[in-house]
Amino acid sequence: MIASTPQGQGGAGGAAPEPGAGAAVPSARPPGGLRTLVVQQISSERPRETWSKKMDFLLSVIGYAVDLGNVWRFPYICYQNGGGAFLLPYLLMAVFGGVPLFYMELALGQFHRSGCISIWKHICPIFKGIGFAICIIALYIAFYYNTIMAWALYYLLSSFRPTLPWTTCTNSWNTVNCNRYMSTDHNVSWSNSSTSPAEEFYTRQVLQVHLSPGLHQLGSVSWQLALCLLFIFIIVYFSIWKGVKTSGKVVWVTATFPYLVLLVLLVRGATLPGAWRGVVFYLKPDWQKLLSTTVWIDAAAQIFFSLGPGFGVLLAFASYNPFHNNCYKDALITSSVNCLTSFLSGFVIFTVLGYMAEMRQQDVDTVAKDAGPSLLFIIYAEAIANMPAATFFSIIFFLMIIMLGLDSTFAGLEGVITAMLDEFPHVLAKRREWFVLGLVCVCFLGALSTLTYGGAFVVKLFEEYATGPAVITVVLLEVIAVSWFYGTNRFCNDIHLMLGFYPGFFWRICWVAICPCFLLVRPTYTIYTPRHHSRAQRQPTRTPHRHQRSLTPPGPAQSALFWTDC
Repeated sequence: MIASTPQGQGGAGGAAPEPGAGAAVPSARPPGGLRTLVVQQISSERPRETWSKKMDFLLSVIGYAVDLGNVWRFPYICYQNGGGAFLLPYLLMAVFGGVPLFYMELALGQFHRSGCISIWKHICPIFKGIGFAICIIALYIAFYYNTIMAWALYYLLSSFRPTLPWTTCTNSWNTVNCNRYMSTDHNVSWSNSSTSPAEEFYTRQVLQVHLSPGLHQLGSVSWQLALCLLFIFIIVYFSIWKGVKTSGKVVWVTATFPYLVLLVLLVRGATLPGAWRGVVFYLKPDWQKLLSTTVWIDAAAQIFFSLGPGFGVLLAFASYNPFHNNCYKDALITSSVNCLTSFLSGFVIFTVLGYMAEMRQQDVDTVAKDAGPSLLFIIYAEAIANMPAATFFSIIFFLMIIMLGLDSTFAGLEGVITAMLDEFPHVLAKRREWFVLGLVCVCFLGALSTLTYGGAFVVKLFEEYATGPAVITVVLLEVIAVSWFYGTNRFCNDIHLMLGFYPGFFWRICWVAICPCFLLVRPTYTIYTPRHHSRAQRQPTRTPHRHQRSLTPPGPAQSALFWTDC
């Protein structure tokens, strides 16, 4: 509301303007014939919260973008698609697809200072449903993503023992097929039916998946995992309940500690015998793979889900920035750190896989047949058990996994919270703590199905069918709405108003044409690629027993095989 009062009268002389009238009040003409108009800005809205420091914002974005997928998915995707040759399509997809989308969302959030729902009243109101879709997807992710942290917490607590429980075959959960395979053991016979203690600890003690025949009969909730998940959500609640003022401080630990651990594990892995075999296997380029469409599809999917546009998080975080903050530089810095972290994680993983191959006298590709969580919870856990000071490395490794997941959970829920508080400010603005508590409770209750004996199947179901295609569709509609309906010229004028310069021609052509094509590639390929063709190309290396199904989140090409086995 704008009200005008004559100078020196303070609004006391004459009739004061009606609230919201917006008209200037005539003032008495002082001697000399001059009069002064004083304009006072009166806003009924609460001032928007801002980050305490610029580093709070940068660490929050880096912590959100660098998650568990950087540690387990990128190394697997890289070696599966040509090793060092994969870096070429990966970087091209980052430059022409991932980073422009990343930059676009930061600029939108910072200019309009709104969450993913209310921002559409400034851009194109007919697309407001995108914001609600983003919130629903975020809830789906919270239902299963935090369960993986609960598994890691279970491992962390189990690490406080003189002997790690996944190193022996004398436990109550072990079977007759368990075969202890430590570096100190000699003349060990290993057959196709053999299983390692680490695999049985993961499948039979942590997940207890052998007690569930499948999705049609999930079984009871594991109370141990339920307590672990409850503890995770308690940490989440007290980290985000006050907003970015508190979460911005927590990320100074949760976003930096994983890098310290990665460096420690890299140095330790590089000193292990056989580490060079893993590095060569990781980086040796297979240029023929670049002729395969699948490699380019996997590169596009990896960079998209790694940077994370479309989840409402970048919009929310950027909305708490000062208006003239250089979000262009922030986008380049944070996306570069994310990509470099993925590359570094590959060395951390494959130096250890090379060591495992040397110890077992097998090829690296035989040891590295697993992807997803089993790469961490079986292969890497077994490798740690064979190291000196195994307990110490186990504790810091699983603590790192938990912190990588916590950052992403903070960000995902903050995206929902910001969206709802901006959309319903009169109802929720003064009740943030209670709303956050209710949201965390809903997420915990929604995650209970993933804590059952068949919970691993539910995690797979959520990841494959509830998030991936939906997020790609949402971001496709978002970039179309901004570039074609709101208009690229108008969007560039907004950026000029904030930053003082216009985006170059490269960014304009990416937003208008290249990014929509980038987002259409994977769903189009999935629709028109026969499922039987992908299944025929990917046969399992060994047929697992009924209680030893693969529980790793598959890549784009593994889901058909997994569901056939289930």
